[in-house]
Amino acid sequence: MSWRVIIRPNAEADAYAARLWYESQRTGLGDELLEEIRNAVRVLEEHPERRPIYYRGFRRLLTRRFPYKLFYRLEGDRVIGFRILHAKRDHQRQLGG
Repeated sequence: MSWRVIIRPNAEADAYAARLWYESQRTGLGDELLEEIRNAVRVLEEHPERRPIYYRGFRRLLTRRFPYKLFYRLEGDRVIGFRILHAKRDHQRQLGG
């Protein structure tokens, strides 16, 4: 079964801001981050239920190369991506807790 992944505006904004920062560090690095996020989304399309609930109904998927976590929930046959946050950020505050 392939799940439908929907990325919410806050998660898109998170990814865009992170891309800008990485791009300012080295040309092309921001695009590499976005590719890593795309890879994580592909994982969510196949097996989002494999990750346990992490906080207040949110699950998380860590990216491999960059220190980012994708926070998502399962709703019916959809995966809803809420935030893409750096591993050192205050996740509870960012997730409304």
